[in-house]
Amino acid sequence: MDIKTIELKKTILEDNDKDADLLREQLRQTKTFYVNVMSSPGSGKTTTLVSTIKHLQDGEAGGPISTGGPLRIGVMEADIDSDVDAHTIADETGAPSVQLHTGGMCHLDAEMSRQGLREIGYEDLDLVFLENVGNLVCPAEFDTGAHAKAVILSVPEGDDKPLKYPLMFEEADVVLVTKIDAMEAFDFAPEKFRENLAGVNPDAPVFFLSGATGEGVAEWAQWLREKVKNYLT
Repeated sequence: MDIKTIELKKTILEDNDKDADLLREQLRQTKTFYVNVMSSPGSGKTTTLVSTIKHLQDGEAGGPISTGGPLRIGVMEADIDSDVDAHTIADETGAPSVQLHTGGMCHLDAEMSRQGLREIGYEDLDLVFLENVGNLVCPAEFDTGAHAKAVILSVPEGDDKPLKYPLMFEEADVVLVTKIDAMEAFDFAPEKFRENLAGVNPDAPVFFLSGATGEGVAEWAQWLREKVKNYLT
């Protein structure tokens, strides 16, 4: 008797990809730009987001985005448990923030994103960040419906991570190297990192920054502002 084999993971990913495309179309209708931020735990995602949001909230009050006006921003914080990060974002930036508990899952998919976006009221926002669950494996496999994927690597993690987690860095539209204020204390070579990244993703721009001191944040925020402006026009 012939036995039929079903590749469950392939089916799940294909179904999710279709749903992610539908979600992007929904976001297009409301002109909401969605960014999926991924990294290891402790890389400085929340600190980086706080600094980034403050830059993007600055600008001529009431001015249009195309000329540097402030952006309307929301944040979805995904964790297995806890709501610490959501409170940090809300308290330090005033941006609307929701906490997404994954119930033990190590990633978000398109439907989970849709639930969070619905709760945060994305229709009235120009930009929504998803701070994905902290790890460099599962989040890379699932399309959340985002328009851009930002991968964060902190200096203490080392310059060889693109070689160890190639899929994550292959998927990146932009890479942020954080905690550069601690560069002298760790064996991290920026040029070696660029070389390793180029081996898996030669097109991804790289920004070196420190959320604690603010160094490099303005350049990254400007890159993101341009992405949002181009999306909205």
